Amino acid sequence: MEPVTVIGAGLAGCEAAWQLAQRGIPVELREMKPVKRSPAHHTDDFGELVCSNSLRSDQLENAVGLLKEELRRLGSLILSCADANRVAAGGALAVDRRAFSQAVTRHIKTHPAIHIVEGEVTEIPEGQVILASGPLTSDSLSQAIQAMFPEQSYLHFYDAAAPLVTYESVDMSSAWLASRYDKGTADYINCPMDEREYLAFWQALCGAEEAPVRGFEGQVFEGCMPVEVMARRGVDTLRYGPLKPRGLKDPKTGREPYAVVQLRRDNTQGSIYNLVGFQTHLKWPEQRRVFSLIPALGQAEFVRYGVMHRNTYLDSPRLLDRYYRLKGEPRLCFAGQMTGVEGYVESAASGFLAAVELSRRLKGQPPFNFPQETSIGALALYISSESVTDFQPMNINFGLIPPLDHRVKGKRNKNAALSQRALELLEPLVLEERRNML
Repeated sequence: MEPVTVIGAGLAGCEAAWQLAQRGIPVELREMKPVKRSPAHHTDDFGELVCSNSLRSDQLENAVGLLKEELRRLGSLILSCADANRVAAGGALAVDRRAFSQAVTRHIKTHPAIHIVEGEVTEIPEGQVILASGPLTSDSLSQAIQAMFPEQSYLHFYDAAAPLVTYESVDMSSAWLASRYDKGTADYINCPMDEREYLAFWQALCGAEEAPVRGFEGQVFEGCMPVEVMARRGVDTLRYGPLKPRGLKDPKTGREPYAVVQLRRDNTQGSIYNLVGFQTHLKWPEQRRVFSLIPALGQAEFVRYGVMHRNTYLDSPRLLDRYYRLKGEPRLCFAGQMTGVEGYVESAASGFLAAVELSRRLKGQPPFNFPQETSIGALALYISSESVTDFQPMNINFGLIPPLDHRVKGKRNKNAALSQRALELLEPLVLEERRNML
């Protein structure tokens, strides 16, 4: 059998390559690192997390929690590596980003059915291809993709990453360890501010100087909004967003502070923390100046400053089907954030589905249609629905999943019931796919 070419060793590409290989399909995995890197990449590892180290909620009352559980049951490589390298993060699944990527790299490089070819891809190869080069696709490959459908849009927006600080540089006399509503095991460092401190910080943030990015205005993804852009929307926007004090009581006062900045572990050792919700594109000296106004971070040591980078995605409802295949040329599949799915887990899910469907097609088996009641199916049907006219990158959410046919009191209870229904519908598909694995 001719190998399938998978372009890109990010989360979607690695998941796709692994699922094909596990089903006996040989894979040629093309990755431009270490020959070439994008501005957002910091290592040569596969599955590198360039923004947050959090894969978001791990609870079934949350749609991304359901998506994780579906992928776990289906044998996802990305979820397996994430679970094996998790760090404390309350009700979320966060990982030691370096250990996670190293685990993904080790699994991919040691699989006998996966052959890795290093170097930039500048043209679309012949044969069966899964294009998972990601939102940071190189200019040459982007031009090759755009040339395939000149009358369709190849869109982009700007995404941002938060800075990292060392634990030992945080002033713990001005902070305390706790999770919101006491979930988890005191997993976050909470840095409180009173009203005077918050207003001084807010004013400095609003007036801070950004690094120039052409075309930045109006093209920022709402789910990864730079903190300075959010602050300019109003004096209390941050206090109802990433700096909300709800569910966090300062042990010194017994009361909720005026505002709280949370820090989340970025590695297993707990030596590095990231500023939750502080995606930013401020100039680096401005980040140090402004973020040092947070009392607990007055002497913070920044091991990485926040950055902004361009994310590119397809007008998928016009171009792709529910299997992430190009409608006009089904030998080509796309996966990852370039399809318009937003988020680490969503990217892995698209790579999983694209690979499973391609495997089944190559083996002469009928399509594997994930129901819309499952999060994997709902996401695929969203990006391929021609009824979506103003297509924007989308995280998985329960709004994409059909409602229950009966009333359930309470939002959390309703969401839990939606998840239970999805997992029940998934079970026969899980059993069928296990038979296709090596």
